[in-house]
Amino acid sequence: MDTNRSLRKHLVDLLTGENAHVSLDSAVEGLPKGARGKRPPGGEHSPWELLEHLRIAQWDIVEFSRNAKHVSPKWPAGYWPESQEPPSDHAWDKSVEGFRADLEAMVELIEDQSTDLFAKIPHGSGQTILREALLVADHNAYHVGQLVTVRRLLGVWK
Repeated sequence: MDTNRSLRKHLVDLLTGENAHVSLDSAVEGLPKGARGKRPPGGEHSPWELLEHLRIAQWDIVEFSRNAKHVSPKWPAGYWPESQEPPSDHAWDKSVEGFRADLEAMVELIEDQSTDLFAKIPHGSGQTILREALLVADHNAYHVGQLVTVRRLLGVWK
């Protein structure tokens, strides 16, 4: 296997596998609806807040990576939901689906042989697709870990 293909495979595994951490799907699986908007005692975030933050941040990184006209949300308010509780079950489901779709978009970008992982993104300030993929993986792992911790503190981890 050539180095370029090997790197692409490792990146996809990092983004979608469960090697050193659980996936978002595993982290939200079986989460009772009543716990989605609850913060544990002393906790800063509910599962909903973490899910939406994950979705918004990942979407922003993916869109920046592939769209020169993309405008990022204002930091930090634009990266967090307004409420600690999801407005509806549909909003929760839509957020999970949005996260999955954007993760798949990043995977497709990485797997596309015409994507130069090392080239500077023309509309960026030195970023590369490799750097953005690693940023997605790092950010997701951190906040999915928080989600698991919140579930444990709420007593609703599997």
